[in-house]
Amino acid sequence: MNFSSKITDWYKLNKRDLPWRNNPEPYKIWLSEIILQQTRVAQGLPYYEKFFAAYPNVKSFANAQISDILLLWQGLGYYSRGRNMHFAANQVMTEFKGIFPNNFKDLKKLKGVGEYTAAAIASIACNESVAVVDGNVYRVLARYFNEAIPIDSTEGKKIFSELANELVPKINPGDHNQGMMELGALICTPKKPDCINCPINSSCQSAFSASVELLPVKSKKVKVKERKFNYFHLKFEDKIIIHKRHGKDIWEGLHQFPLVEGESQEIQNELKKLTGLNQEFGLTKGITLKHILTHQRIFADFFTVDLTTLKGLKSEFIVTTLEDLENFALPKLMVNYIESINKN
Repeated sequence: MNFSSKITDWYKLNKRDLPWRNNPEPYKIWLSEIILQQTRVAQGLPYYEKFFAAYPNVKSFANAQISDILLLWQGLGYYSRGRNMHFAANQVMTEFKGIFPNNFKDLKKLKGVGEYTAAAIASIACNESVAVVDGNVYRVLARYFNEAIPIDSTEGKKIFSELANELVPKINPGDHNQGMMELGALICTPKKPDCINCPINSSCQSAFSASVELLPVKSKKVKVKERKFNYFHLKFEDKIIIHKRHGKDIWEGLHQFPLVEGESQEIQNELKKLTGLNQEFGLTKGITLKHILTHQRIFADFFTVDLTTLKGLKSEFIVTTLEDLENFALPKLMVNYIESINKN
């Protein structure tokens, strides 16, 4: 048996029962692949089910309000994925007359769809012979060929792409690609790979060796930026104040308490300038929360403030209640804060 036959036979016997694998269609594979970017299957599966129930086809997704999509997305992180999906769904409706693209070339025209996602959709849903190369596939290939060239280098990406495309078959390329990804997720894991139960262990150049966990190699270290957030839980009677994040920053389009970023000795004045409220703020410091993103580490202090008036409040701010926050998409930091005060 050749490499691909061993992979696909193993996959058919060991694949996880996932809803997008039943009657795979371009829309379903697109939805699953975007949700699962930077996300474990166990975490992403409930989101897929929620989204597919709310938007069972690309037309319904395109017709949705972006605020509703971000609300469903809440807690999943990397919110730009949800915004890109909404844009892409509208592309399908306008540029492809409502029919989801069924080939690699056209799929790459969609917002947020790169070579990996286009290859996954094209091969799994449309039977196009094009290789998928994700983190799991990099790991399987690097170990199988004992290839130590960094996977994040230009040359490395080229070499691994060529290897993957040489191996993908003309018949059932979708099962081959899913088998490669499944093997990396279940057997050829980053730590303590299960070489004994690997279907290609007899020809793998790294199997059972001490160096297997050293592959694949990465050359670049992610630079992590630290940020300090000061959130203000402004209270007036039973009301609170929030606003929507704008600009090309994290959590764009989500709602939060008024925020002053950075270390500041003039926090009272900055809060006045931010909100338009011209009064003395009696700040009471509450909890501090930490939130880790891929490239950022955020430390957030939460302050409570009892307001005497809302006079002068800028129009960009929304007056609502804690109970109604469930109708707004919030950053995880905000969700964690709300949960903490609800417990007390």
